[in-house]
Amino acid sequence: MFASIVRHRLFSRGIRLCALLFAASLAGGCMPYFIAAAYLIGGPPMVEPEFDKQTNKSMTAKDTTVAVVCFAPDDVRYQFDNINHDIAKYVTHQLHAKQVKVFTPEVVRDWLDKHDDWDKPEEIGAALNATYVIFIDLHKFTLWAEHSPNLRQGRSECLVSVVEMSPDGTGERIFSKEIISKYPLAVPRPASETTYDTFRRQYLSRFSDEIGRLFYEYENGRDIGDAT
Repeated sequence: MFASIVRHRLFSRGIRLCALLFAASLAGGCMPYFIAAAYLIGGPPMVEPEFDKQTNKSMTAKDTTVAVVCFAPDDVRYQFDNINHDIAKYVTHQLHAKQVKVFTPEVVRDWLDKHDDWDKPEEIGAALNATYVIFIDLHKFTLWAEHSPNLRQGRSECLVSVVEMSPDGTGERIFSKEIISKYPLAVPRPASETTYDTFRRQYLSRFSDEIGRLFYEYENGRDIGDAT
């Protein structure tokens, strides 16, 4: 089993290496062999998360707990039922996969359902005794290409903020980043190529990863496969 995993990783890196060499040849240059070898052995360079760079803090620090909350306007929720909870769930899963200690979507949603008059992310942060609250303020969301009901392209705009909680239950906003998302990146897909539910899952996975990258390292160049 382990040998199979190693072979798969080496094969994947070999494919990436070939792509880099091909790109270098098109540019009329020649990539030094030691750089290519380092890429093959160590993998592509990693990008530091924006949150860490701006705040000198980390979501993976010891004893850190995180709650994820998403707010969507009425017109968006009317078209995409429960989209606020789905986005929060997908982002939570992305963070959990990267070793962030995050409250489960069920715990967060249960609190929200019982306190439907909440209006500040600090409220849930204090209730759950969280270190940080990631608040996703969704402005736009669609799964269709602009002016084309026969083409699918996920498009979203949101503001992602982080509130740092104090022991006394108050919070301070220490980070904000606007995200404008599009998937596929280059051209929309014909609606006939995949079912609506499948594309919805694909885009939520992509969109939540874009949000998650603010808080965990990711491989440089990993968006190439999302062009179409």
